Amino acid sequence: MKFTEEHEWLRVEGDEVVVGITTHAAEQLGDVVFVELPDEGATVSKDDEIVVIESVKAASDILAPLDGEITELNEVLVEEPSKVNEDPEGEAWFFKMKIEDMSALDDMMDEAAYKKYIG
Repeated sequence: MKFTEEHEWLRVEGDEVVVGITTHAAEQLGDVVFVELPDEGATVSKDDEIVVIESVKAASDILAPLDGEITELNEVLVEEPSKVNEDPEGEAWFFKMKIEDMSALDDMMDEAAYKKYIG
């Protein structure tokens, strides 16, 4: 897995990248009560606001980690947003995307670097 400074994780599956938020981010948010996902098939650019998460503490936007196309959504999160708190780095992924340049992942943190980043 790779990690961003915005507390997203990315996992390569074939020619797609699965994107979610880290356990650290889920803990900081508190109990998630609402998730709004992007449109399947949407073309996004790095740093576009594409997911809205609301918790009992705050509302947050998830940014597109890379340029690409949204290929699949985890619709379960719309019905059961609390899954983000239960399994943020597993079953509670937000979307899958095809990215234009897989080498862009090389610039992201690995798990050791992310753990150091969050201190």
